[in-house]
Amino acid sequence: MKGFDKIDIYAKIGDLKEIDYRNTLAIATLIELLVEKGIITRDEFARKAYALDNMSTDELKDLRSVCR
Repeated sequence: MKGFDKIDIYAKIGDLKEIDYRNTLAIATLIELLVEKGIITRDEFARKAYALDNMSTDELKDLRSVCR
């Protein structure tokens, strides 16, 4: 691998880290606003996250199609 190729890869990884940070910040902000406004509780959020995390890919696809 040439030096410039390595630099390009490192730059792309840096970009991904920045994008990941901004996405995480946006999600955390939305959760905080929903909790502050009394729309959801932290416990409801945690339970839903746990449930979704334990679903298979097919179950998640089915859930998406039902919600449309």
